[in-house]
Amino acid sequence: MSQQSRIGVLALQGDVREHTAMLHRAGAAVRPVRRPAELAEVDGLVLPGGESTAMSRLLASFDLLDPLRDRLRAGLPVFGSCAGMVLLARQVLDGRPDQHQLDALDVVVRRNAFGRQVDSFEADLDVTGVEGGAVHAVFIRAPWVEKVGEGVEILARVGDDTAAGGAADRIVAVRQGTVLATSFHPELTGDDRIHRLFVRTVSDVA
Repeated sequence: MSQQSRIGVLALQGDVREHTAMLHRAGAAVRPVRRPAELAEVDGLVLPGGESTAMSRLLASFDLLDPLRDRLRAGLPVFGSCAGMVLLARQVLDGRPDQHQLDALDVVVRRNAFGRQVDSFEADLDVTGVEGGAVHAVFIRAPWVEKVGEGVEILARVGDDTAAGGAADRIVAVRQGTVLATSFHPELTGDDRIHRLFVRTVSDVA
């Protein structure tokens, strides 16, 4: 397309600044999204890493929950990292009973599956659709995907050599149509390839 994709970053809580910087590097025109009117103006949206229950409550408080669900049903490309993955999932295990789900990915996600903050770790992953070698991934109180529906593509799993005991072979990156999600935080590593993959998705749709 001839102009930059307009990609919003949900700016209610979490790694907003880090995602914004990576999207700029990937060639997108970036704007914060806090209100329904701002959501209506973007071609794609990033749900940042942060705290999924807090983000869930804030989506409702800022009257963004239903407009975002509507846009997702209409095909809005969305990328969620860590907490963003939790919000996008159809079902969450170990979540709060009052937590809102966007139901944009036909997956079952286990919240904080890799453990507490002290259990954070890093690993090199082969990610489908990302060229140039392994992606160095940072996991912080991260979820993993326990079950995927038929329309969901598995993009990455944790390898057998990870330092996290029960993490081997767990699903940590998925895609369904124009919705992308990672358990890890690509916004924290300086490697913009995941963001470039998302920007290409948005450009193809726009």
